[in-house]
Amino acid sequence: MATLGGCGSSDPVSGTAGHPNPAPKTRYDLANHCYVLKSTGNGYVKRDGAGYSATAPDAASAEPFYMKPTALGRYLFHDHGSAILTAADGQVGTVTRAVDGSDWTIDTTAPGRYTVSSASAGQSLATDAAGKLMLASAPATFTFEPATGCTAYPEISTDSVGDTYRGRGVNKPVVGFAEVHTHMAMGHEMSDGSQHVGPSAGGVLYGQMYNRFGVPEALDNCEAYHGPNGIRDPEALILDLTPLVTHDTKGWPDFVDWPGHVSQLHQAMYYKWVERAWKAGLRVMVSEGTNIAALCEVAQLYMVTVRPGEALTYDCNDMNLGINQVKYLKTLQDYVDAQEGGPGKGWFRIVGDPAQAREVINQGKLAVVPGLEFSNLFNCTSKSVLGLGEQAGCTKEDIDQQIEEVWDLGVRELFPYHDVDSALGGTGIFNGLVLNLVGFWGTGHFWDTYDCPDGGEGETYFYDAGAVMTTAIPGTGADPLTQFVLNTVGGTLPLYTPGKRQCNARGMTELGRYAVQKLMDKKFIIDIDHAELSIKSDMIEMAKQQTPPYPLISAHGGHGGISIQQAKDILDLGGLIYPFKPNGKGHVEFMQKLKPIWPAGKPMAVGYGMDANGIADRAGPRGAGSKPVEYPFTLFKGPDWGPQFSGVKPVTFNLQTVPESGKTWNIDEVGTAHYGMVADYVEEIRLEGGQEALDALYNSAEAYLQMWEKTVNR
Repeated sequence: MATLGGCGSSDPVSGTAGHPNPAPKTRYDLANHCYVLKSTGNGYVKRDGAGYSATAPDAASAEPFYMKPTALGRYLFHDHGSAILTAADGQVGTVTRAVDGSDWTIDTTAPGRYTVSSASAGQSLATDAAGKLMLASAPATFTFEPATGCTAYPEISTDSVGDTYRGRGVNKPVVGFAEVHTHMAMGHEMSDGSQHVGPSAGGVLYGQMYNRFGVPEALDNCEAYHGPNGIRDPEALILDLTPLVTHDTKGWPDFVDWPGHVSQLHQAMYYKWVERAWKAGLRVMVSEGTNIAALCEVAQLYMVTVRPGEALTYDCNDMNLGINQVKYLKTLQDYVDAQEGGPGKGWFRIVGDPAQAREVINQGKLAVVPGLEFSNLFNCTSKSVLGLGEQAGCTKEDIDQQIEEVWDLGVRELFPYHDVDSALGGTGIFNGLVLNLVGFWGTGHFWDTYDCPDGGEGETYFYDAGAVMTTAIPGTGADPLTQFVLNTVGGTLPLYTPGKRQCNARGMTELGRYAVQKLMDKKFIIDIDHAELSIKSDMIEMAKQQTPPYPLISAHGGHGGISIQQAKDILDLGGLIYPFKPNGKGHVEFMQKLKPIWPAGKPMAVGYGMDANGIADRAGPRGAGSKPVEYPFTLFKGPDWGPQFSGVKPVTFNLQTVPESGKTWNIDEVGTAHYGMVADYVEEIRLEGGQEALDALYNSAEAYLQMWEKTVNR
């Protein structure tokens, strides 16, 4: 693995190749380093049959342990033969794959002296009369001495060389780029693996952003959730409507078929991949808790065929899942701190205001902004009930209460609208079939539509509006979604104007106007995407009426459409429009598209919204004729890097490789297969757009912070 240092790298660096690390001063200093363990009442700990004993006469004959943090102050003891010291059945032994008994808590009794306890066993590490390690109620005392010869615990590498840069002062403009739309906390379990919280999205998206036992658990084989050969993967049947498509389920270390840029239901944001992006200059990341309740309910029924009994307990409530994802995101901060040597030392920092973000970024770290994106915000469901009409799931009082709850949780960015109609108003149509069926499941009605203004596309639009609608339902009803729709409608389907792009006739409701105003009063960052075209106009007019005018952001491809005039208004309000999941070529093309309406005198800024883990594809390769990315490549050095990078040390990125299997990811071949490819995406932007494009990219974090400051400083 590559040797790293500087601003918070948790790649293994010492004790594995003859380079001893310093002696620990606290229990946190053990993180990802190599030590021998010495009993203060006996000798050094060595391997002894199926267990260990404190009988080695010196450090040279002791067992070297690679100390892999599972949490702050908790560790795996990984020996040089890749066995893991474990408490099981009242004894101390070894396993080859970490289990609850492998998770040890280390506490300090005096400077340099420690106890080691097992929460699962309810006992501590001790020695018997012969020096053999055992479990006891009274702990023994141990010391740790630096060593070499360790075998590093398996983990994804950032495959980079060099320290990422720090800021030049908290009052100086930020140099870095902004990811303004992603979903890091989506996965099949929203915990570190030591407890069961439950999955996001009905359990269909496999993998975790982290697990206490690292990549072997977080990105293991997905067969338990997607079935043998992936035959029960809901992506093929429900999302793509292509039944019988399969995939190789093997995860770490083989990664045969996933992650991939077209794989929507596999984890793409494992934290080490995000770390690689941070080292490339990622300085602001918005991570939203997300869900589509109706789609989750469909997936839940489907997952019963894979995980019977368990799937029926999955929660599909938008608010519950979004909040749990934000809570899970917060636990990652502590986990990264543990990898980096203690509280506050990690590169991943959750922030609550732009001033805090500037402080974090000036330290060379990543400022993470929690958000929420789903249809039933504040549980404002809309349900058509026979004989009763439409029933709203929330009141103004509910909105008031839940605004305060999510603010106190740390949420700072919100989508008032998403893929399904709600009591707040209509969704912006961009998919003419599947989401209409999903919406019917969730609301009890199909979309009522009108012909989009000016045909919904062309020179008056920045993003196309609406979609050509499909009235026929494909398939035979063999999947839960179409079966439900066919049974419910009894063969009666809506008719839409053929060949013309249709927009949603459901506009902003009174509750919607109330909610948006309350969000502005509370000073949330508001993303305008997914709202119906007319609702976007209503939100823009409301923003203009605030004192001072209220900035809005479009970070998600303008779902539902954005006219040229609406785009100008968003920018003139001090807001931003960043491209949706482009590759480097698409990024530069978007910059050129943005130029004609960009406010005069304002530095061009183009970040991105990848929507990773958002049940969406990511960018594919740039295609034939593109200048290839040559590995290794170096950022922050060369003629395309402007004066803002003067004094910044270069960082070199190697081809991402899993040594245990030989798996590699070349962006020219596989596109943005996972979030670690963001560094490669930066190199694509350099190749496609040179200094102009790099300047705009690395202005994007500063532009986001200025927008946020306009939101809160009012």
